[in-house]
Amino acid sequence: MEDEMIKKGASKESETQQPAEKQAIKIKINKKTAIIVVAVVVFVGIVYMTKGLFVAAIVDGSPISRLAVIQKLEKSSGKNLLDSLITEKLVKNEAKAKKIVVSAEEINAEIKRIEDQIASQGGTLAEALAGQGMSMNDLKTQITLQLEMEKLVADKTNVTDAEVAQYIADNKITMPAGQEATTTEQIKNEIKNQKVGQEADTLITGLKSKAKINYFVNY
Repeated sequence: MEDEMIKKGASKESETQQPAEKQAIKIKINKKTAIIVVAVVVFVGIVYMTKGLFVAAIVDGSPISRLAVIQKLEKSSGKNLLDSLITEKLVKNEAKAKKIVVSAEEINAEIKRIEDQIASQGGTLAEALAGQGMSMNDLKTQITLQLEMEKLVADKTNVTDAEVAQYIADNKITMPAGQEATTTEQIKNEIKNQKVGQEADTLITGLKSKAKINYFVNY
C-alpha cells in the first residue's frame, strides 16, 4: 500500500516537473538574440562615453551636434582656415625637403623670450595663452612653423648697417644716450621682421603655384 502511494507521489512529482522544464526551455534566450543585445549595450555605452564627439551641448533636453558647430565655423571662416592649413603643410614639406630642422632648444629659447616680454607688461604666458584659447603645444607648433619659415628665407633677410642707418634717417629716430647699441639691435630686428614677412609671402606664393592642390570643398 505504501509502495503504491510512493509510486503515485513520484508520478505526480514527475508530472509537475515536466511542464516546468518545458517552460524553462521556452524562455531560454536565443544565442543570436543575446549577441545582438550585448552589441546594443556596448554601442550605447560607447556612445555615452564619447558623447562629446557627437554632441556639443544639450539645451533644455535638445542637443546641439558638433556637426552643426563645424558647419557654422566652416561657413564663417572655412576658407581662411583651409588656406592656413595648406600653407602650413607647404612650409613643412619645403623645410623637410631642404633638411631644415628646428631644435627643442630653439623653441624653448623663443618661449623664454615671449615669457619675458609678457612678464615685462605685468602678465604671464599662461594667462596670455588662455586668453587666446591656446595650449602650450599650440604655441610650440606655431613657433616651430615660424622658425622653419625664417630659416627658409634666411639668405634673403640679412640686415646691413647701411639699412639700419637709412631706417633711422627715414624715421627721424633719435638714439637715446647710453642705449645706442640696444636701440640699434631693436631697429635691426624690426627691419629683419619686415623682410621675413615679405619674403615669406613670396615663398608661399611660389610654393602654391608649384604645388598640386585638389580642393574637394568650396567655401
